[in-house]
Amino acid sequence: MCENTVERIHVTDSRLAIIVLAAGQGTRMKSSLPKLMHPLAGLPIISHVLATARALDAAHVITVLRHERERLAELVALDLPESLLVDQDEVPGTGRAVEQAVAALPADFDGDVLVISGDVPLLNAATLANFIEAHRERAAAATVLSAFPGDVNGYGRIIRSEDGTFDRIVEHKDATDDERAVDEINAGVYLFGLGELRDQLARLTTDNVQGEKYLTDVIGLLRSAGSEVRAVPVADAWLVAGINDRAQLSDTAAKLNAVIVRGWQLAGVTVQDPATTWIDLKATLASDVTLLPGTQILGSTTVATGAIIGPDTTLLDCEIGEGATVKRSDATLAVIGDGATVGPFSYLRPGTWLGADGKIGTFVETKNAVIGEGSKVPHLSYVGDATIGVHSNIGAGTIFANYDGVNKNPSVIGSHVRTGSHNVFVAPIRIGDGAYTGAGTVVRKDVPAGALSINVAPQRNMVGWVETNRPGTDAATAASQSGD
Repeated sequence: MCENTVERIHVTDSRLAIIVLAAGQGTRMKSSLPKLMHPLAGLPIISHVLATARALDAAHVITVLRHERERLAELVALDLPESLLVDQDEVPGTGRAVEQAVAALPADFDGDVLVISGDVPLLNAATLANFIEAHRERAAAATVLSAFPGDVNGYGRIIRSEDGTFDRIVEHKDATDDERAVDEINAGVYLFGLGELRDQLARLTTDNVQGEKYLTDVIGLLRSAGSEVRAVPVADAWLVAGINDRAQLSDTAAKLNAVIVRGWQLAGVTVQDPATTWIDLKATLASDVTLLPGTQILGSTTVATGAIIGPDTTLLDCEIGEGATVKRSDATLAVIGDGATVGPFSYLRPGTWLGADGKIGTFVETKNAVIGEGSKVPHLSYVGDATIGVHSNIGAGTIFANYDGVNKNPSVIGSHVRTGSHNVFVAPIRIGDGAYTGAGTVVRKDVPAGALSINVAPQRNMVGWVETNRPGTDAATAASQSGD
């Protein structure tokens, strides 16, 4: 339900090359994980940008890398294998990154070069397609994407002439008071004609305080040469929001999630509290699904029509059937059948498969468990490495003892089985169809079909034991005064 998820904007644009800048160190994240690999709506930050590049269907895509090169290169190869990888050398700056990327373009390419940043994940393909169209309408040497955010502090300003045409970019630190009052900023997205770009890149120097080659200097050089440069405002400043620290990551995640949730609402999903409901981009929801407060639909989870999820539920890479209910539970890589119920307070680990109209109830943990149609594990149980047939009932407090200290062993429970409360099934074990087990039974041997298995010793009551062995206690006093 997000514009970046579209596969293609149009047929291959033979006149377009895209450069993705992904060489930055991202120190403000203060993380051992590269900034561009931090998750956003279930995908790494840079994956959103690469999806946009793919949707534009450019003739060439070049991703510029440096810091954490191998980790990012592996990710780019998965998301956009057609992208050429270019390693930025020791010369710092966005100008140098673009210079090296341009040098890697085929000699026969003579089109437009779009420069985007790997840390601007909300910028979608539709917005960029309009940006490219605006650039080509005027055949400008360069076009700058601009924005009108609420807070312009720290951003370079777009300064326009009296007739409204683009004049220059002034960095915040260099701006006068009048220039700082301008509310239009440079969004850091550029489109150049290749010839003009190549000419001005050759003129860049590192003769500045930071010792870097700045891409923004190319804009100034083009204007000095009398070339036309345009600034085109983006419709929503959030589309060009960059991520440099964890606060910005959180803000961006909230904005993107609001867009995703809104999209599903318009598609027929009831979301009671959008502020506490999180849905990843790859999740799929059918119409008439209801999401209650505190719900997270993560990864590639699919939820079929009529299902009710929540409150306070997390589903990761799960498959939820029609009319199923999952309440106050956590599930990962689980399949929940049509009409089945889960929770509250259930923990479904990978490999859980619950059949139609089945039940996994309160304080139940499952792992590698196949629970057949109509079967129930209602209370306080652990079911691991087990197969349960159809229409069986597992008594409260049951433990499937699957681990012998070395191996995980399987248990097989047949159909129409009734097990008593507080059972322990010591795997490997097999319980036949229609069998019963008594309360408190520890089952160490296979139980034939239709048999009753009990191994609890006869109850023995030692009359007077408390008064004899615990004299003077409240219990002894109560016992002595009892008429029983």
